[in-house]
This record gives sequence, C-alpha cells and structure tokens, in this order.
Amino acid sequence: MTKASLLGVVALAAFASVGCAGKPAPPFDTLKTANLTAFRLQNYEPPPTAAAGPAQAGPLGLPPEIGAWVQQGAQGLQALIPPGLLPPGMLNPQGGVAPAPTVQDTTPRFHGFRILGQTQVIDEDLKNELAKILGNDSNFDNNHPSCLYAEMGLAFSSGGPSNDLLISFSCNQVAAKTFAWPHPATGMKPKTVQKLADVVQKLWPPGT
Repeated sequence: MTKASLLGVVALAAFASVGCAGKPAPPFDTLKTANLTAFRLQNYEPPPTAAAGPAQAGPLGLPPEIGAWVQQGAQGLQALIPPGLLPPGMLNPQGGVAPAPTVQDTTPRFHGFRILGQTQVIDEDLKNELAKILGNDSNFDNNHPSCLYAEMGLAFSSGGPSNDLLISFSCNQVAAKTFAWPHPATGMKPKTVQKLADVVQKLWPPGT
C-alpha cells in the first residue's frame, strides 16, 4: 500500500469515527422519530407525620437538596429551572412543607412521582435536541448528590417497550427506569442542566 493510500485509509477511518461519535447513544438514537411524552413531576411529598409539626430537614422544612435548590432560586432559579417546574402548593405561605393529604390520593404517578402535567412532544427538532443532550456521554459526570427528587420525566417508544427516564434538577442527575443507562455517569454537568432548562422552556412556556 502506498503512503498516499495509507493516509487515505486513516482519514476515512477518522471521518467514520467522528460520524459515529456524533450519533446519540441507544436508545436516544431513536428519540427523534419516537412517540415521546414529557411529564412535570412533584419532586417531593412529605410523609404523613410532617403535618403534625415542622419537618427536621433542610431549609424551609424540605430535604437539604431541595431546600438548597429553592434558596438558589432567589438569585438564579428562574433562569436555571423554568417557571412552574417547582410544584405549586408544595410550600405553604408560612414556609415549611405543605400538609400531607388526609384523603386517599388518586393522583396519577410516573415511577412513584405525582404527575402535575404532561405533554405529547410532536416537534422532531425538539426531540432531536433532547436526543443530543441525553445521548452524549460528555454531558454527564459523577459529581452529583445521591438523592433523586425528580421534577421531570420522559417516556418514549418506537413501537416496543417504553423507555422511561427521570430527571432531577434539585439532585442534578438522571435515572433510567426501564432501560440500561448508556453512559458511565448519571450526574448532569452545569451545561447539561442549562440545555435541559432551555428545552423545558419550550415544552412548558412560562405562564402555561
């Protein structure tokens, strides 16, 4: 093989490698054409005993991670987490945790979290944007708390079993519930949080 031919083979291999690297990891490679439902979730529910007195937890009576998440909102939460993603009524006017319901709860749930709202995602460009964020391992690391209080859920399928995913902004991580997570890490990097926050703005525009 001549030197020119060898260089051509190397260049072709490098090009193919770049092409593969740019493709979202499964199952996110099917997301653009899949049936996708996005859920707004209530990230925390106080135990029944919380109604009897102040919760011994973080700021405002919430778990420390959520308390910190709420407090950060005074400076930049609305830019980081779109308005309305924090569950309405979760905090009472005096602060602390809203009283636990005393009647049987029939609220629909997504993997244990109350569904506050849901939307069918039709826009292929928006689905492709989600695929690029979630299907790229460079958007994740292991720098995240061990909790999982999910504010958002995704369920998508191309005709087979549903691929269900929980996203926790307060805990800065994701959790695959019905499929094997394709990346070594589940923690969202700051840039990933911002990208997803931009997507949520499109899914649930402010005021909706």
